[in-house]
Amino acid sequence: MNPQTYAASTVRIVQQLLADHRTLALILAVPALLLTLLYYVFRDVPVPPGVEGPFPRIAVTMLGILPMLLMFAVTSVAMLRERTTGTLERLWTTPLHRVDLIAGYATAFAGTAVLQSLVLCAVTYWFLGVTTAGAAGWVILVAALSSTVGIACGLLASAFARTEFQAVQFMPLFIGPQIFLCGLLVDTDLMPRALQWVADVLPLTYAVDALSHVRENAAMGSDFTWDVVALAAFAAGALALAALTMPRSTR
Repeated sequence: MNPQTYAASTVRIVQQLLADHRTLALILAVPALLLTLLYYVFRDVPVPPGVEGPFPRIAVTMLGILPMLLMFAVTSVAMLRERTTGTLERLWTTPLHRVDLIAGYATAFAGTAVLQSLVLCAVTYWFLGVTTAGAAGWVILVAALSSTVGIACGLLASAFARTEFQAVQFMPLFIGPQIFLCGLLVDTDLMPRALQWVADVLPLTYAVDALSHVRENAAMGSDFTWDVVALAAFAAGALALAALTMPRSTR
């Protein structure tokens, strides 16, 4: 990695993000709005006295799902747009390397992901009244890591798409199975063994498991640490593959 070209790439992408108000609104506001909508969906669901309703558990889980889903879509389309408009071909004539470009994208969007996590957690805790046994900082960490995994996988998916529409088509393929197998609908321990093996290699499983630990435990143990390390490893692995597979010409 060349520090100068990496820094220049990061600054360029940050400037593009700041100038694109619609994308910023999509990243920062839409997850909170969707979670608020979900709150009103469950608000009047009857529950026995003294029993917690379903929304708090689902809300905490969504703090891992929504950021990953949204950032996957945004980054995959953003990278495709640079390829289809010829921006990347012009950049390849400079000393910029694939690693510098991917790292610049990851850094710029990861900063946005942190802001997204802060907004989403603020709405969840203060406006929607959700509480967790663990500190809110751990939730922010997991949400930010989940967003970063979505960023990395979005960049990887963009290498295999030729149009923005094809990039979006990868989203249900990437996110759909994870939502079904992450433990949101059914605990992974209750699934058939074959599905448990699949769930064990999907990043969203670790995000949901980590958030469940924060919701139920005041102190984070080794299981939470393993979930965080696994999420970071998924992000690093996807970024490395994205750098290796990024085409140098528009197909």
